[in-house]
Amino acid sequence: MRLPCIPHLDEGAIWVRGTLPPSEGPSSSISFANQARVVMASFPEVTQVISQTGRPDDGTDTAGFFNTEYFVDLKPKEQWRPVFHQDKEALIAAIDKELSKFPGVIWNYSQPISDNMEEAVSGVKGELAVKLYGDDLRTLEKKADEIQAQMSGVQGVEDLGIFRIVGQPNLNYTVDRAAAARWGINVADIQDAMQTAVGSNALTQVQRGEARYDVRLRYQQPYRSTREAIENVRLLAPSGERVSLAQLTTVSADDGAEQINREGGQRYIAIKYSVRGRDLGSTVEEAIRKVNTTVALPVGYHMEWAGEYASQQRANRRMMIVVLITVLAIFLILYTMFHSYKWALLILVSVVMASVGGPLALFLTHTNFSVSSAVGFLALFGVSVKIGVIMIEFINQLRVRRKPTERTSREHIVEAAVEGAVLRLRPIMMTMLVATLGLLPAALSHAIGSDSQRPFAIVIVGGLLANLMIGIFLLPTLYVWVARDNDILPEPESTEDY
Repeated sequence: MRLPCIPHLDEGAIWVRGTLPPSEGPSSSISFANQARVVMASFPEVTQVISQTGRPDDGTDTAGFFNTEYFVDLKPKEQWRPVFHQDKEALIAAIDKELSKFPGVIWNYSQPISDNMEEAVSGVKGELAVKLYGDDLRTLEKKADEIQAQMSGVQGVEDLGIFRIVGQPNLNYTVDRAAAARWGINVADIQDAMQTAVGSNALTQVQRGEARYDVRLRYQQPYRSTREAIENVRLLAPSGERVSLAQLTTVSADDGAEQINREGGQRYIAIKYSVRGRDLGSTVEEAIRKVNTTVALPVGYHMEWAGEYASQQRANRRMMIVVLITVLAIFLILYTMFHSYKWALLILVSVVMASVGGPLALFLTHTNFSVSSAVGFLALFGVSVKIGVIMIEFINQLRVRRKPTERTSREHIVEAAVEGAVLRLRPIMMTMLVATLGLLPAALSHAIGSDSQRPFAIVIVGGLLANLMIGIFLLPTLYVWVARDNDILPEPESTEDY
């Protein structure tokens, strides 16, 4: 059986994120966003596209101009072209095919509300993510490339990309201590000269009411905007000579950290991805196996599979506890009712066998097993127990109502089981039909908001149909198989109830 996942609600819109190279500036980022917006708006299913570039105005995000995000509003599915009718994943795949023509851009697709929830859960701008923790930035990027290479071969993994932490061009000036000593200039003076010329230093403050503002001093734009201008910054040596930074430092142009992500006091790099065309559990587990067997991490480095998959694992653990408690509670109630382990276990066995209709219905409707469908199984347990109680109690009453000499006969046990199945067919069928017809619209619905209801209803409808056959044919058969002359039977009730 497929592993549980959380069903996605269709919000009627798509949230697209395009991640550009870290060194991207505001003008080129805005120009790119305009082009991407035109591409997305060209699809007839799209009503409008709204974009934003860089970080939000409220300062809640540290993203630079390399981050572009798009709200893509969609028409009702009834107005989509037949090729995309009722298939949002196919529409996203078609949009991605066009947007992938932009080189060097990492794309991610989600929904507006889901995107906020996913980022809040995982801390990464993506539906799913692998977090690799370690100290050295270069090693993190190297290992992230290896992980990405392995995950790219897993069926169902889409929108795969690395949130690069190295890629910001830097000019690194290293003080030549021998040259500084030769000219008699302190290293601190050289650093202070560079800070003043390029970065600025606060000289004093100006106060306006309650507000205080620093008055800062630095070189004018022409004398600090290029590498050559910075190298021409001069310091006064004790001998009276003016010495340029080019004579006191060695200069290199290297890629440095664009931003450093930390969690729990540790640096990490994120590999984001999505899952489409396959269930979440088996896809991620295959990726975990491939990565663990092929990627060797240095000492002190470790991975964490975050996002929706982590939520799924927590839901699995909670669901196992809930199922065990439910089954135990049902067993205790049945034992209290029948005062017999045999009848309580017989009903539980029939409940488990009747539940086969739920997985079969999920398979026939191509619906993944999810938390919603798991809750449906719990509801199905209750209905199945009710049918089992009705059938066992009625057969026991038929045995009690017969003469003592007749109750010892095996033929009369069979006769009571057959008569009970025939007489209880109508009330059991009415119970099944009422519940099935009530949930059938939810099981067949594909409207917005039905994604969490549909698996729940499909499980119950399929399980009830199977329960009808099992309750009428299998349960009486099992009863005859386990029944004995010394069984604990209830006190006889009035025949008017039968």
